[in-house]
Amino acid sequence: MKILVVYYSLYGHVLQLARAVEKGAAGVAGIEVVLRRVPEFPDVKDDIQKSEHARAVWEQHKDIPECSLEDLAEAEAILFGTPTRYGNMVAQMKRLIDRTPGLWVQGTFEGKPAGIFTSSASTHGGQETTPFTMMAPLLHLGMLIVGVPYSIPGMLHNEARGGSPYGPSTIAGQKNELQPAPEDLQIAEALGRRVAEIAVKLRG
Repeated sequence: MKILVVYYSLYGHVLQLARAVEKGAAGVAGIEVVLRRVPEFPDVKDDIQKSEHARAVWEQHKDIPECSLEDLAEAEAILFGTPTRYGNMVAQMKRLIDRTPGLWVQGTFEGKPAGIFTSSASTHGGQETTPFTMMAPLLHLGMLIVGVPYSIPGMLHNEARGGSPYGPSTIAGQKNELQPAPEDLQIAEALGRRVAEIAVKLRG
């Protein structure tokens, strides 16, 4: 059974979450995890080369294949990762979703589990609104949204870090100087495992 982890990451934080999600899903018996990155816009590719930080991240994941419509169609479940932009997903991720009307007409996504994970610069920079607003198109596609229950270790906390019922998240910092807390990665891993387990149950 194929589980797709598709993400967009400019400064590496969502990439780290994606790797944790991948690890969690891969730990479920019978699961094949497919990791894909969202196609980049040409003008942003040019900007990446001008940023030392972004260029270093690009070198880390440039060889990961871009997500295709076939990848989306073949997956039994999908986990979407995106940074937040003004409380919503990045345009690159929205573009990928906007390319799916042909699959939508066929009912390709109906009944498939979906999870969401994100990153923001600040504590209240969209860690909850981004997954929440991203649910709307996924519901239009007929997907089943899978969140993170508070029974997951690390979810109940008072410190400034990520993790909400809507999905794993992490704080990047105003200058992208922060790294995901171990608990953030553990929650991401838990979501990957949870989505994979639910996909297996639904298929059985």
